[in-house]
Amino acid sequence: MKVKFSVIYSWLVRTITYFLPNLPIFMRFRGWLYSFMMRSCGRDFQVHSSALLVSLSGLKVGNNVFIGANTVIMGLGLQIDDGVLIGPNCVIVSGNHTKKNGSYRFGPSARGTVIIESGSWVAANCTIVDGAILLKGSLLGAGSVLNKPFKETDSIYAGIPAKKIKEA
Repeated sequence: MKVKFSVIYSWLVRTITYFLPNLPIFMRFRGWLYSFMMRSCGRDFQVHSSALLVSLSGLKVGNNVFIGANTVIMGLGLQIDDGVLIGPNCVIVSGNHTKKNGSYRFGPSARGTVIIESGSWVAANCTIVDGAILLKGSLLGAGSVLNKPFKETDSIYAGIPAKKIKEA
């Protein structure tokens, strides 16, 4: 029941604050409103008006986090640590589909986790899916797909699927 209520609450916050300008004070206010239904939320959580946060009850956010324009965040197992920057048009989903009777449409959802560690930057147009871990101080290059945990901090990852390009 809490999950369904958090979806409705998220829609309500987005609807009420959508027309506020995307200045830091209003983005912080939007983040503060979202925080009431989240597992935990640090200070200075800024959310762009066009970002879509679904299932707030499974979202854990640290201090000084920014969510960019048109970003979609869905799922019950999401952790975004301190100082993370998420660029525009990203999709972060902690669940996945399974197959039933030959169709993905009717299979039950599989729940997993996504972790974005401190100081990381997710550049524009990235997709992050179930099981992904972006380690501390890393950069996920624009247009990349992160689908697994990485082993090295302070690195640059890019591509489809993402792989290490070099150390940051």
